[in-house]
Amino acid sequence: MKNKIQNIEQIIRLALREDISSGDITSNLIVPKSQMGKAEIIVKQKGIICGLDIVSKICRHFDKEINFKKKVKEGSLVNPNTIVAELHGSFRSLLTIERTVLNFIQRMSGISTETFRYVEQLSGLKTKILDTRKTAPGQRLLDKYAVKTGGGKNHRIGLFDMILIKENHIAAAGSITKAVELCRTKMKRKTKIEVEVSSIEDLKEALANKVDIIMLDNMDLETMKKAVEIIDHKSKVEASGGITIDSIRKIALTGVDYISVGAITHSVKALDIAMYIHKV
Repeated sequence: MKNKIQNIEQIIRLALREDISSGDITSNLIVPKSQMGKAEIIVKQKGIICGLDIVSKICRHFDKEINFKKKVKEGSLVNPNTIVAELHGSFRSLLTIERTVLNFIQRMSGISTETFRYVEQLSGLKTKILDTRKTAPGQRLLDKYAVKTGGGKNHRIGLFDMILIKENHIAAAGSITKAVELCRTKMKRKTKIEVEVSSIEDLKEALANKVDIIMLDNMDLETMKKAVEIIDHKSKVEASGGITIDSIRKIALTGVDYISVGAITHSVKALDIAMYIHKV
């Protein structure tokens, strides 16, 4: 947890540094240093709000005198024109951090909202939505936090926290069995093993090796249904590859435990959110 917090603090510092660097020359030249202001963060379209705590951290990093107040809870489904937060402080400071604030909260809320849309499609079913590693470089923890806020579940954070044997690993090892054996022999700590398969033949080999999760990669619905029947709860089952909002419920109805969706992070559309600043 400590490392995650430090990582997020580092992301915020980098974002502020890349946008502000030596200072906001326009605001510093135009706005009197003593001028105070009030900012309202307003959501312009319906969606799940995510990133309010990040905005609070941005304020503390840049200007500890900015007073930040949430108006809704993180993860709330909000309607257009909802004020989700208020900021009070130096007018200059509010202008300077505006873009950084919006960049974070728009993207994170967009991910949460898109995740929520997928989760809604699975209402009444046991299948869970998983994210992938297809995240913005350097911002994986925030992207994955946004997925959780939208009702999804996190897959592995990176290459370090779970064994996922894919096509190229199998080619390098010579077979699924050999790849699994190498992992079990060389791994000193107990770690979940997932194997990606694209055929019933490969599935049977993975199943024989008693792996924790079997990923069905780009299978059609009929093959996927057959695969789930063969696995018969002996391993958890994940569907992956080309998943869309239109196909996801049909895939879930085959009986898979998880469906991983790269689009909720790699192709997300930012939620329309504005920040209006006034003199006080």
